[in-house]
Amino acid sequence: MAHEYASPFYASSAWKKCRAAYIAERQAIDGGMCERCHVELGYIVHHKTYVSPSNINNPDVTLSFENLEFLCHTCHNATHFGSQ
Repeated sequence: MAHEYASPFYASSAWKKCRAAYIAERQAIDGGMCERCHVELGYIVHHKTYVSPSNINNPDVTLSFENLEFLCHTCHNATHFGSQ
């Protein structure tokens, strides 16, 4: 779940459009497979550089495809929680 400071960003039309466009691009590339394990289907668009209070207004972090990955649930949890 998103931190409270990030909730407005994740509810924004800019994020929703960016997320949908990124998923569409990944589906066109490889059917939407997880960019890490390449075994499971992607589940969540993940920010490689985490969104924080200091960068939440920086579109190079929040809305740049260069900072995004489409991850399966397992890989996303491993990234954030250190377990699968």
